[in-house]
Amino acid sequence: MKATVLINRGGGSVGETLAIRKALDAAGINSEVQVLDGGELHEAAEKAAADGPGLIIAGGGDGTISCVAGAVVGTKAKLGVLPLGTLNHFARDLGLPLDLDRAAKLIAEGKTRKVDVAEVNGRVFINNSAIGVYPLMVSDRDEQQSRLGRRKQLALAIAAARTLFRFSSRRLTLTVNDHKTRVDTPLLFVGNNDYRLELPGTGTRETLDSGELCVMVLRRKSRFGFLAAVARSLVGHDRPTDIAELDNVQQLRVDSRHPSLTVSLDGETARMDTPLTYRIRPKALQVIAP
Repeated sequence: MKATVLINRGGGSVGETLAIRKALDAAGINSEVQVLDGGELHEAAEKAAADGPGLIIAGGGDGTISCVAGAVVGTKAKLGVLPLGTLNHFARDLGLPLDLDRAAKLIAEGKTRKVDVAEVNGRVFINNSAIGVYPLMVSDRDEQQSRLGRRKQLALAIAAARTLFRFSSRRLTLTVNDHKTRVDTPLLFVGNNDYRLELPGTGTRETLDSGELCVMVLRRKSRFGFLAAVARSLVGHDRPTDIAELDNVQQLRVDSRHPSLTVSLDGETARMDTPLTYRIRPKALQVIAP
């Protein structure tokens, strides 16, 4: 079996390149390993996918997997995943082994599943997207890491505290199936398939092929009300005044009085022009998974 392997140079996995080659060789995969900057990943994946129904393996965290998946989706190529990130949400929800050697052996078996992806304004994401306090926190975290060299966990803690201090709501107009709703919310969450809120298993998905978006709108709160609402959701005691969930959503339009909004996509952020159009793409990604 021959495969193109794409590794994010900035993803913290470069030191594992030799281990990756060894694991793939042991699994019988003839691999061409490319270590690339984040901006080069998508282009390399597009080039590999254009060559036909081959195997493209992405090694890294959710951001790297999402970037490569965005190029593979809708093509005849198969996506293999080496979960080398911190959280590995997509890999965990697919039931993939997190051990490198076992992940390589699973890829070598070649069994595929077709799973959903979501997109906003044409940009694919595999896990979730958000508008409001979360992308502001992620932007702050990334800036600290880039400018000050802080560790990810420390930067995230500081960013969370500062975001809470600057807590505010956004006025958005949501359109689902021609039905418009105006909301004031500190957080709009859009997931690729349904997400679990309560403990245990917060932030996990039972399926990746339901063909629906998970849309949750946190109702307007004070900063302390926001923390209380999150805590209630984690223990399964949320109130109707905490979160509104929209059901049976395949497409969502988000309008704002602002010409652009900061949006999070699989743990990264982007500034995107409004209106934002979210949609689900059922079973558009062919991925190797049990």
